[in-house]
Amino acid sequence: MKNITLIGMPGSGKSTLGVLLAKTLGFGFLDTDLVIQQREGDLLQNILDKVGTEAFLDLEADAICSVECDRTVIAPGGSVICRERGIEHLRALGPVVYLRIPCDVLEARIHNMGSRGIAFRPGETLQDIYDYRTPLYEKYADIVVDGDKGTLEETLAAVLQALIGV
Repeated sequence: MKNITLIGMPGSGKSTLGVLLAKTLGFGFLDTDLVIQQREGDLLQNILDKVGTEAFLDLEADAICSVECDRTVIAPGGSVICRERGIEHLRALGPVVYLRIPCDVLEARIHNMGSRGIAFRPGETLQDIYDYRTPLYEKYADIVVDGDKGTLEETLAAVLQALIGV
């Protein structure tokens, strides 16, 4: 297996689970939000504030399309599915796993939506973002794992078990 990409909403645990998955498999770990920050020389929220949501999504896709790696667990931002070229690039690198979390669980986890670097349009709620993105996550995922059905270790085991079948 070349690479594994974890997709899902902000707060779904992509980075946390990704680090554990990488350690378990002996893979590297890449958070594409850090790639964007390095390319742009600023924090995600500052970039969003400067350029706006649509331009940010284009910058994100550019950064993701620049990623070339091997034996790496990749954790992109939750908005990766908003630009087809970005998510298709990740799909070409290896299987994509969607960490599905109910919106009410995400609402309990996310308390800093306006400063966390989440791409959303003025007036949108977390529920609005969830409703828009969920069908896209399902469309692009090779595997769907419920990320709220137990401990982090149980979710890791579910992802590993699902990957065996890919």
